[in-house]
Amino acid sequence: MPLTLRSLSRSVTLPRTTWSESVAGRSTVAAVGFPRFGRVASMAEGRRGDSGLNSLASIRANFAIKALDGPAGDAVAVSVEREDVVEASEAFRERALVSSRAQYEEMYKRSVEDPDGFWGDIASTFFWKKKFPVKDGKLHSENIDVRKGRVAVEWFKGGETNICYNALDRHVEAGLGDKVAFYWEGNDVGVDAKLTYKEVLERVCQLANYLRSQGVKKGDAVAIYMPMLAELPIAMLACARIGAVHSVVFAGFSAESLYQRILDCKPNIILTSSAVKRGAKIINLKDIVDDALVRASEGGHTVGTCLTFDNNLAIKREDTAWQEGRDIWWQDVVPSQEKKCEVEWVDAEDTLFLLYTSGSTGKPKGVLHTTGGYMVYAATTFKHAFNYHDDDVYWCTADCGWITGHSYLTYGPLLNGASMVVFEGVPNYPDAGRCWEIVDKYNVTIFYTAPTAIRSLMRSGDEPVKRHSRKSLRVLGSVGEPINPSAWKWYHEVVGDKRCPISDTWWQTETGGFMITPLPGAWGLKPGSATLPFFGVQPAVVDENAQEQHGECSGYLCVKAAWPGMMRTLQGDHDRYETTYFAPFKGFYFSGDGCRRDKDGYYWLTGRVDDVINVSGHRIGTAEVESALVSHPMCAEAAVVGFDHEVKGQGIYAFVTLLEDVEYSEELRKALINAVRSQIGAFAAPDVIHWAPGLPKTRSGKIMRRILRKIASNELDQVGDISTLADTSVVEQLINLRGK
Repeated sequence: MPLTLRSLSRSVTLPRTTWSESVAGRSTVAAVGFPRFGRVASMAEGRRGDSGLNSLASIRANFAIKALDGPAGDAVAVSVEREDVVEASEAFRERALVSSRAQYEEMYKRSVEDPDGFWGDIASTFFWKKKFPVKDGKLHSENIDVRKGRVAVEWFKGGETNICYNALDRHVEAGLGDKVAFYWEGNDVGVDAKLTYKEVLERVCQLANYLRSQGVKKGDAVAIYMPMLAELPIAMLACARIGAVHSVVFAGFSAESLYQRILDCKPNIILTSSAVKRGAKIINLKDIVDDALVRASEGGHTVGTCLTFDNNLAIKREDTAWQEGRDIWWQDVVPSQEKKCEVEWVDAEDTLFLLYTSGSTGKPKGVLHTTGGYMVYAATTFKHAFNYHDDDVYWCTADCGWITGHSYLTYGPLLNGASMVVFEGVPNYPDAGRCWEIVDKYNVTIFYTAPTAIRSLMRSGDEPVKRHSRKSLRVLGSVGEPINPSAWKWYHEVVGDKRCPISDTWWQTETGGFMITPLPGAWGLKPGSATLPFFGVQPAVVDENAQEQHGECSGYLCVKAAWPGMMRTLQGDHDRYETTYFAPFKGFYFSGDGCRRDKDGYYWLTGRVDDVINVSGHRIGTAEVESALVSHPMCAEAAVVGFDHEVKGQGIYAFVTLLEDVEYSEELRKALINAVRSQIGAFAAPDVIHWAPGLPKTRSGKIMRRILRKIASNELDQVGDISTLADTSVVEQLINLRGK
């Protein structure tokens, strides 16, 4: 049965309860979809750098927000609100884990009034070698107010567990060893494999035993730079099994980026692959690793072992660069190891992994997540946000190099005993129907990807989608950036045949898991809104004086209490952790985002705090302009930046990618500008429309806006390093089209 549309104003009443007044909006930050098309970022990696957060004054200078009923020139521009709400069918709600708003409210109320009891009950469903202590009803402690001393958060401390045991052994011991854990789909059509939970456990144990044989012990860092082979999540689990700290670096980062991360966490071993095929392109990963290891050695840290997976589908072994004494072939040493490996039991607050994010200072930030709270939170958010059932087949298109690949490709699904697809390739290879071919092949029921991927696939039209059945799909998900209403509608109507709820999730590398997200079947959805907070999450919309706002308003998105999955610190730099996330608005965790709560209680992204352009005194969110441009039926993608304007102070410069076979024209240029005028206002109309056959993106899909700013400002000799782009030729194309 299709989802139904109904007018929110006619049939939805949102009670003004205490908790509903404090929920907040939706961010650009999280992790991503496909290599090349998905977009992954942390708070500081999205469209801002951490330096902008070092003082409240700098935030105020970038992002002044006033109440919606104030002067139009003082308010942040907001997206046009859709009045229709998409409702799940009765049949869907019958199987929903949370099937009504009332049920959600009851659970949410307990989660914020009694967080220790709420999370303690959930945690008790996992295996603990030593049960976490509860003292005076408390199993967690927190201080997120810098005025009260050092920021510190702990959950389940004193309890001993192991996330690998809970993700694998627990299910095998329960009789699920023959259930498929991974359906691996290679880059090329027809290249595939599947691994059961028992087989994954055996491979994890073999790798863990090898790591131990190389001297890796509890607390040691292990760097991982691998493509989306099944061996990548296996490597993460092997580290967790022996208490080692994994630091996965996306296998699309440059040697310089890899070197910086190696130098910070100082591993003695790195796991990589000889090469990878992405579409028709072969990338020699080992060459990149070799370069990074030379730089690291020159910088003062030498990695002793480089364990290399022989990916002979991409490159022959004899063609791989090799350094005897350091480099070891994975296939030569791992398969001979024992298939059982003793578990290292760790404290709930022992470090599980480091995941590095970029900052404007140039030094990557090592976001540190611990074991117990992250385990419980990742598993619970996965289960409820996707309405997971034991017979589902789940596909998250993210790479494990990003937080989505950690929480919602590896740990969250496996902790729930899910069967999932692991995809090596890209969504448009060999053609734009590849995604839906895979959905049909494995009868995927839950599909989770990024808006960038969705918009890219939209460019090819409906036919590549509709030539495949997709009847197995029942839940769709979106992650990594705001999904504009037109892309949401296409995703819902074309991909989901109007029958699949969309979980449009807001969260960050730093949060560890979903913070604001629909629960499919519990309430109606508005295209572009992440709706309401997850259990235990207490967001707040605050003004520039750190005063929490109520009712319909705009402001800064903060969180006013700790949750189990949040990061604990930044590796080796707790001062930076406090300065970046807790000092700007004292008493709150600051997400770095602005948000809006509409008259009906739903929450919307208004953009990163420095993603505003000051045009003649009007503060205009770039995301709003981009969304308005993409709402035009001929526009596939848009990226907006500011540039110096002698009259307005700043002007709006829009890079626009059209649908395939659509020609540039003056009429279309005017139509795009009018789309912005009609949806936001004349003050937000772009000054320049720059035709863009493509946008400069990293292989993860992140748009390199610094390059766009240089092109917009005509500083063509200052474009800088473009080596990390998926397609460097795009830059030359954009330069040649400037002024045309």
